[in-house]
Amino acid sequence: VKEYKSELMHPYYAAERGLVDDVIDPAETREVLIKSLAMLQSKHADLPLRKHGNPPQ
Repeated sequence: VKEYKSELMHPYYAAERGLVDDVIDPAETREVLIKSLAMLQSKHADLPLRKHGNPPQ
């Protein structure tokens, strides 16, 4: 557990692997979240009619 925490539980580990999109200043968190959720509110995803079809036998 100590090894995991010391090597993998820090922001640099995630940033090195491209897992971090942005760093938000804590004072701006509310504003960023509101803008992000507003953008997603009008998002429309076209989904296929069926995810998995049954092949004919």
